Amino acid sequence: MKTDINAYITENQNRFFEELFSLIRIPSVSAHSHRQTEIHQCAQRWKELLLEAGVDEVNIFPTDGNPIVFATKVTDPALPTIMVYGHYDVMPAEPLELWKSSPFEPEIRDGKIFARGADDDKGQSFMHAKAFEYLVKTNQLKYNVKFLLEGEEEIGSENLEKFCSENAEMLSCNTILVSDTSMLSAETPSITTGLRGLAYWQIEVTSASRDLHSGIFGGAVANPIMELTKILAQLTNSEGKITIPNFYDDVEEVSDYERELIAQIPFDEEDYKKKLSIKNVSGEKGYSTIERTGIRPALDVCGIWGGYTDEGTKTVLPSKAFAKLSARLVPHQQYEKIAELVTKHIKQIASENVEVKVDFLHGSQSYVCPIDSPEYRAAEAAYTKIFGIKPLPVRRGGSIGVIPVFEKVLKVKPLLMGFGLESDAIHSPNENFPIDLFFKGIRTITEFYLQIQSDKKS
Repeated sequence: MKTDINAYITENQNRFFEELFSLIRIPSVSAHSHRQTEIHQCAQRWKELLLEAGVDEVNIFPTDGNPIVFATKVTDPALPTIMVYGHYDVMPAEPLELWKSSPFEPEIRDGKIFARGADDDKGQSFMHAKAFEYLVKTNQLKYNVKFLLEGEEEIGSENLEKFCSENAEMLSCNTILVSDTSMLSAETPSITTGLRGLAYWQIEVTSASRDLHSGIFGGAVANPIMELTKILAQLTNSEGKITIPNFYDDVEEVSDYERELIAQIPFDEEDYKKKLSIKNVSGEKGYSTIERTGIRPALDVCGIWGGYTDEGTKTVLPSKAFAKLSARLVPHQQYEKIAELVTKHIKQIASENVEVKVDFLHGSQSYVCPIDSPEYRAAEAAYTKIFGIKPLPVRRGGSIGVIPVFEKVLKVKPLLMGFGLESDAIHSPNENFPIDLFFKGIRTITEFYLQIQSDKKS
């Protein structure tokens, strides 16, 4: 008699934790150039774990940036192929003082795993490895499987499109599974059917050639921090509308019918505000919070700095001021076009008293997934069986740069089977992943394989 997935998880949960923790303990922060040793260590650890899980072969491919881990399992060349995508790089853990436990020493408390990467994306990628392991060991795998794990997702996946283009035949598949997204709640599962695109800039404003004494020069020389804030303040208006000319030209206007469906998504605004410790929600007038983060574009200042910020006082008129700016884009908005529009507008509205430099850092396109494909139906059935309720299709506000790349290069629509929650605090201090959802994720992914295999037979 075959061991069912629940018994398999129970029998192996301590091993699962230790294997996942071995990945988390490696601080594979792609934004930090001094972490190259750890980046390669993490790629190597993934290779070991995938071999132990049952793949036939694993290769670590160098790129112009961080290496890519690619593994294959050929059950039968005549069978269809599923490719699992994930990323092993993580966001910086700073500010460290806000963590209740060490970010790279995972700790279980309150029914959750706390650590950087617990959810995004080591925990969620690891669920696929364990579901695959179970199917291999119980001889239930009726698909060929490939794993593609990259180390640059958190910095824009700069080298992945080139890798995919140069290795399209090796990466060929029928289905791409991705778990790097979230659900509406633990009680209301959802499948992500859309992602916003991204454009990201750094702005540098320069006044004098050096920092100046604010008593001697204050009032006579333009202050770059003040000039920068004037620029930023003009980018949106009092109704939350982005003021950049032609910014909305290509925005998809969602139908009244789809907006009615969106309105049916369970959402408690008071609970939302309470969980985030905010006084009020904010955004574009005429749209709900869910619409603002799913079907409408947004523009945000992600960082701003300049002048003296250490303890005490220093009467200085700074030479430079900087800001990082991001735009979330919706279907039909091309990030290349938006990059030019924003750059041009910022320079036009800047004061003649300062020099303004705008560097476009990276971008990605938006993505929409069909909800009538066999793959989506299999995922829907899998969530329904494990969670006891049919998942809702939801467009999310985040961006995963590689998703539209897969569609463009490999001609395959990825399926976004995420199991995280907004409360998991990804990218923030005290990132966590509920253990219950970690195990449910393994079970749901396993059930997806069984459902899609059954669908192909019928």
